[in-house]
Amino acid sequence: MKIGFFGVGHMGGPMAANLVKAGHDVTVFDLVPALLAAAVNDGVKAAESAADAVRGAEVVISMLPSAAAVRGLYVGEAGVLPHIDKNALIIDCSTIDADTAREVAGVAKQQGRVMIDAPVSGGVGGAKAGTLTFICGGPEAAIERARPVLDCMGAQVFRAGDSGAGQLAKICNNMLLAIHMIGTAEALQMGVDHGLDPAVLSDIMKASSGDNWSLDKYNPWPGVMENVPASKEYEGGFAVKLMNKDLGLALQAALSTQSATPMGNLAKSLYAAHGNHGYAEKDFSSIQKFFRHKKT
Repeated sequence: MKIGFFGVGHMGGPMAANLVKAGHDVTVFDLVPALLAAAVNDGVKAAESAADAVRGAEVVISMLPSAAAVRGLYVGEAGVLPHIDKNALIIDCSTIDADTAREVAGVAKQQGRVMIDAPVSGGVGGAKAGTLTFICGGPEAAIERARPVLDCMGAQVFRAGDSGAGQLAKICNNMLLAIHMIGTAEALQMGVDHGLDPAVLSDIMKASSGDNWSLDKYNPWPGVMENVPASKEYEGGFAVKLMNKDLGLALQAALSTQSATPMGNLAKSLYAAHGNHGYAEKDFSSIQKFFRHKKT
């Protein structure tokens, strides 16, 4: 297929590269020249403008950092919606608030176009490996139509419900992720404070009732697990500032329904403080540092 792709950063870059590997004709546009150049090295074509990226595209995919960026791309003053073929499928993989997802999809529908929200889970590692989970919201037929393309970038595709449902499911997941990462870091620190080996303690908890994804796939203690950000000075991965953004979206959603999220509120406070201590650009597993004694 001919695919127009917007946003080729840490996540979008590998996703676009995997589409090329699958044989698709991918044209990308990004406001950051260095990211665009890196994507071209991975085999995509560079567009000179946003409108050029969607010209003739059968599928349009976006992976952007904020709701404002998504709204601006599609329905802003220079929005690309009018330039997208009415037979094309629009897939927004950004993590944004559900209201904006519904709003933009609604405008697309009014103009005779089909748009779904499909935020992802799996991090940079999953983007590179092509094992992402896509959490979709939109018409069932549109999501089934998107599946062959999403399968080139991920291992699982779920339909959470109508437009915006993908975003809601994603922020529920990320709120839980923040909570169990904080709990994992806290437990590891307490064990180490009492002289336990963090690797041994991790193995014990993985084989016990405390087992969770942070222990299995993303251990926050440096050196315990290879090829995770904790063993690379917390570089790469999912930045603290992005976790803070997602937790903010979760609390906004909770407020709209008066849902009780005391653990989510606490997680947001801890990650906000952690980011303010100079870790905003570090991977979110660096919350381990929040619990370390100053002498270490």
